[in-house]
Amino acid sequence: MSSELDHLIKMINQIASNIAIGENDTVASEKVADHIRRFWAKSMKQQIISYVEQGGDQLQPAAIAAVRLLN
Repeated sequence: MSSELDHLIKMINQIASNIAIGENDTVASEKVADHIRRFWAKSMKQQIISYVEQGGDQLQPAAIAAVRLLN
C-alpha cells in the first residue's frame, strides 16, 4: 500500500470519527461523503474508491458507506 493511500485512509477515518459525532450512521456517512466531495481532489477520491472496491478493510463503517455514496 502506498504512503499516500495510507494517509487517505487515516484522513477519512478521522473525518468519520469527528464530523458527525452523535449522528446516526446514515447522517454520518452523508456528512463524510459531502466533505470528501467538497474538499478532496479527484485523484484522492479515485484512490479511496478503488480501495473500498478492493475491500477497504482498514476503514470505519461510516467511511466505507460514505465512499459508496461517491459512486
